[in-house]
Amino acid sequence: MPEGDTVWHAAKRLREALAGRVLTRSDFRVPRYATTDLTGRQVTESLSRGKHLLTRVEGGLTVHTHLKMEGRWQVRPVTGRMPQSHQIRLVLANDTWQAAGYLLGVVEVLPTAKEADVVGHLGPDLLGPDWDAGEAVRRLMTGPQRPAGEAFLDQRNLAGVGNVYKCELLFLRGIHPWRPVGEIRDLPATVDLARRLLDANKDRIGHITTGSRARGEEHWVYGRGGRRCRRCGTLILRADHGPTQTPTQGPTQSPTQGPTQAAGQGSTQAADLEARITFWCPHCQPQP
Repeated sequence: MPEGDTVWHAAKRLREALAGRVLTRSDFRVPRYATTDLTGRQVTESLSRGKHLLTRVEGGLTVHTHLKMEGRWQVRPVTGRMPQSHQIRLVLANDTWQAAGYLLGVVEVLPTAKEADVVGHLGPDLLGPDWDAGEAVRRLMTGPQRPAGEAFLDQRNLAGVGNVYKCELLFLRGIHPWRPVGEIRDLPATVDLARRLLDANKDRIGHITTGSRARGEEHWVYGRGGRRCRRCGTLILRADHGPTQTPTQGPTQSPTQGPTQAAGQGSTQAADLEARITFWCPHCQPQP
């Protein structure tokens, strides 16, 4: 699932191409909105909220999209030929630019006044103008026994961290992924680092946490299971890290079921917390 900086960058591209211009084409290729036509309306804004994209148009309407696992937006000059693809879910175009959304996990149109219905549950946005570090820390601490890896992925605590930054953030702070978040030393500094990581990468494609742009050297632990830690040489471990899983002892750290799911977690809000692979160094991130 895309990280918050990827979605922020997509919103920036959409804003630069669409905002302030009148739509000459709107093509919704999802059944519910197949007859929706926004042609003739001016796009007023395109912004990200965590991993959600909100494109506002005249008349008090918002086009809400979410990339989910495989979605992406491509922006091209309108003079170029739009590729014919069954993967396109939405096309928005004006007299200069055309934007095509591929494999979007969510496409819907709703009143702008009701945007809170789809993003109101989110915690402070790491890349938002209203970022509130104190509120993010407060939300994380409402579940002090939750594993750190799970808590930082929960978009209700802070919006924007995905699996890449979860793994890299915890490594950089020396935090075992299953350490209770309430036991993290200097939680505000960890939250601050999360924001700085996303901010440093928001204007480029890809995620670099090591400082090296060389291919294969971008990450400390993410995607490096079974390889040597860049710091200490210990083998990097990997395990599933969903809301009901904890690692077991053993050289491969295979996951087993454990009672770590937060009470009252709804299926819709839990969608961003599905099982994912966690990577960590057992030496640099000792088990609590």
